[in-house]
Parts: sequence; structure tokens; C-alpha cells
Amino acid sequence: MEALRVEGLSKDFGGVHALSDVSFSVKAGERLVIIGPNGAGKTTLFNLINGQLRPTSGRIYFFGQDITTVATHRRTQLGQGRSFQTISLFPNITVIDNTLIALHGTKRSRFQMFRSTKEYKHLLASAREMLTAVALWEKRDDLVQALGYGEQRRLEVTLSLASEPKLLLLDEPSSGLTSAESADITDMIRNLGKDITVLLVAHDIDLVFGVAERIIVLHYGQVIADGTPGEIEADPRVKEIYMGIEENEGNATAS
Repeated sequence: MEALRVEGLSKDFGGVHALSDVSFSVKAGERLVIIGPNGAGKTTLFNLINGQLRPTSGRIYFFGQDITTVATHRRTQLGQGRSFQTISLFPNITVIDNTLIALHGTKRSRFQMFRSTKEYKHLLASAREMLTAVALWEKRDDLVQALGYGEQRRLEVTLSLASEPKLLLLDEPSSGLTSAESADITDMIRNLGKDITVLLVAHDIDLVFGVAERIIVLHYGQVIADGTPGEIEADPRVKEIYMGIEENEGNATAS
């Protein structure tokens, strides 16, 4: 079964072609990683899939349903979850309150605005389970801004699971992390159940090859390669792109 299919997806910003005729599908339960140089169109693609942007042309299907013009909040209700490249938590409230807000927002009880979120015992039980799984339960009463950056990343990925998504979109989840923290995030993603399809954008090669069952390479808004990690690693076009970048960066440093 296909969890996601995009057909001929293009996005223009004035005269800039951010994406050009991108097509691919993702099987239910698959771990697909999208890589490419900065400016390749990776985050634009995520914003189109998540509904934050509308495509210039093309269609998006989610478990067979055309969601091309469906609003972001409705896509969440249908089963999409997302974490962002920049941390999007509430820094001035506690870990437990961030977690309860995320859980509360997925339930019909969110319309009952005059009761404390903590009155919902089932939400507290879910929050404890989620935070315990990522070693943050003991810090439940700490303000988010007091957490280390790696802990904030773990919390954000955890909260993206609050809606029990069928498709999880992760945009650079290891950005800014140490090697050890990145390994923790890799383990988190690897341990997700196969009932969750994962679509991930990353530059961290250890994360990419630690998670990916399949890799798509974007370059100037176009898909230039699609295959297994081994096929991508051996692809001469991919090597040329990344070696070219490294050489240019080296020359810039030298000058």
C-alpha cells in the first residue's frame, strides 16, 4: 500500500523554480530519506506535503486520497505528523505542559477550553509513557528552555508522535546535535513501529545510512537519483555533486 504519492510536483517563487516536476511514492511503513545540497528544495517539498505551501502544479496523494489543497490541520487529522528544522516547542512552559498540549490538541476535548489539561487522567498517563521512553519524565516540571539542545530535539520528535501519525515528516532532526545526541535520535527513529511511515530530510550521513531503506537525492529542485543506500552511495552523479561541493568549499576556505 502507498502511504504517499506525489505526481509532477512543482513550486515556483516568482522566477525561482524551487521544485520541478518531482514524482515519487512511499510505501506504508517505509523509511525514505531525502538528501541534497542546501537549496535543493528539500524543505519546500516538506512544506508542500504538509500543506504549508500550495504547489504551482502537480498532485499529492495520502493513502490514496488527493490532499493537494487540504489544509495543514486537516492533514494532521488524517495522520500526518511533523518536526521542524528549527525547534518549535513552547520554551517558557514546562516539559509536561508542552506534552499535554500536544496530546490535548489531537483529541475532541480540545474544544472544552475551561478545564485544566491536567484534569484529563488518560492524557497524563500517555504523557508519562511518552516522556519515560525518551528519558525526560524526571524533567517533566523543568521549563523547556532549561533543557539541553539534544533533549529539546528528543522532546520535539516525541511530540510529533502525539497525534499517532501514519506518516512522520522529520526535517533535519539531528541539526545542531553532538555525535552522541545524533545517535540517540537515530535510535529513536529506528525503533519506531512499522505502522509509522517515515519521510526524513537530513545532511547527517550517519543518520541517513542508519535509518534509510531508500534514499532520494534532490538537486536544483529535481530528483536525480532514487535507490537503496548502496545504490545511492555508488551513484556517480551523487558523487559528482557532493565532491563538487566539497571542492568548492575547500577552495573558498583556501582563498
